[in-house]
Amino acid sequence: MRAAGLLWAALWGLLLPPVTADEGILHASGNGVPPVTKDYCIIYNSNWMSLPQSLDNATFRTLENLTSTVLCNSSEVPSGLMKDKAVVVMRGNCSFLEKARIAQSLGAKMLLIASKPRLSPLSDNKTDFEDVTLPVALIRYNDIVDMQLTLGNEVNVTLYSPPLPEFDFSMVVIFLIAVFTVALGGYWSGVAELENLKAIASPGERETRRKKEENVTFTPVTVILFVVICCVMLVLLYFFYKWLVYVIISVFCLASAMSLYNCLAALIGEIPFGQCRIACCNKNIEVRLIFLAVFCIAAAVVWAVFRNEDRWAWILQDILGVAFCLNFIKTLKMPNFKSCVILLGLLLLYDVFFVFITPFITKNGASIMVEVAAGPFGNSEKNDGNLVEVPTERSAPHEKLPVVIRVPRLEYSASTLCDMPFSLLGFGDIIVPGLLVAYCRRFDVQTGSSSVYYISCTIAYAIGMVLTFIVLALMKMGQPALLYLVPCTLITSSLVAWRRKEMKKFWKGSSYQVSDSSRTPLLQDDGTPGLYRK
Repeated sequence: MRAAGLLWAALWGLLLPPVTADEGILHASGNGVPPVTKDYCIIYNSNWMSLPQSLDNATFRTLENLTSTVLCNSSEVPSGLMKDKAVVVMRGNCSFLEKARIAQSLGAKMLLIASKPRLSPLSDNKTDFEDVTLPVALIRYNDIVDMQLTLGNEVNVTLYSPPLPEFDFSMVVIFLIAVFTVALGGYWSGVAELENLKAIASPGERETRRKKEENVTFTPVTVILFVVICCVMLVLLYFFYKWLVYVIISVFCLASAMSLYNCLAALIGEIPFGQCRIACCNKNIEVRLIFLAVFCIAAAVVWAVFRNEDRWAWILQDILGVAFCLNFIKTLKMPNFKSCVILLGLLLLYDVFFVFITPFITKNGASIMVEVAAGPFGNSEKNDGNLVEVPTERSAPHEKLPVVIRVPRLEYSASTLCDMPFSLLGFGDIIVPGLLVAYCRRFDVQTGSSSVYYISCTIAYAIGMVLTFIVLALMKMGQPALLYLVPCTLITSSLVAWRRKEMKKFWKGSSYQVSDSSRTPLLQDDGTPGLYRK
């Protein structure tokens, strides 16, 4: 489990960048009473032409279906058939420019090119299209077939491209998931800390608790080594993506299944009934935990098999991702605020360096972070940033790294027709600040400070997320979320410690963190363990 955690931690900063394709809508209307209408996705090049932003300014044309031809020669079409019409022809055999010039010379007012392969941006030279005045767009061939079946043979069509909404409610869902995970992970870590303190106070439970404990404590030296591993892993992914991506997917399945089991087992353990056991390998195992293990493994396997089914697989990925983050925040312990500052500070630099600095180093001028996030075939899907909105084509020819919480966009736009766009937040933007929140919660437990550190840091995380969304909307580009989350959480925690005159203790950690089992805890007035006495 520790090896899986280290490998996954190396991917914390990875987030998928936004796609910048020109997407529009073909609005089709049948001649029935009342008329049946339907919208379809188109891809166009905004450098060649501009489309109206609404149907109010759009002009309808009668559609002439010529998918039996590729329109590479004007003799393929009878004279006068295209005049003042929108025509659709098949892709292939000649360039878009040749097709457009032939269609325009025959009197067509709109050219649609039907494509059976995956839709891709139109990329002919802009200067070659200066004499072309009719709109040219790419459309899926299956959509043309669906149009005939749904609307009939007499169809009127028009093109328009509504602007993307500046705010989408999927961001609210992302916000709620992130804050919930960080808050719950921190709280769970505090519960485990309280159980540890009670076990140490009771000599009979001390050894039993030590065997159950699976926590890993990060020292400052370990933190630095960990960040170095992150850098090395990212560079390896940059050069060997097409092989390592399947390693990462396999690790995700294993780690998320184990994490989901740990999370659900903690809940099931609080249920007082259904505790029948069976003997196996000299151990008594609860039957319900066996069924739970099978369920968690099945969930991970189902995701692995159907991970590219974007219509629903994102739900399972989010559930597994939240479980992974919760288990990581609870299991990995930061011994003091000093280690938190080093970890968050170095990972912030790591994030910013690989997003914004590496374009000045690489030969193609693209950042290593973006290259890895988009994959080896994702040149048309790259831009700077971490917290993003990205369309994902169902027939994408490459695998994506499953290191994100993703929620489909809820506002209607051309992107929702063309693909299934998602708002994304990487695991690192949950886990990294979550480790600080967990430390604050444990410090509250150790010092009996009534959760003031935990609540303040959680609120600071929420404010940092809101700030990230605001900058995302204003800048119109993806943002490294840690750039806002790290300062918000670190500064808030420091101010609380300074205000309570506990900065030295908060910086070095409670004496419990370096204690041995021979020391006895001082009990507070309510009977819960507090600080330690040598």
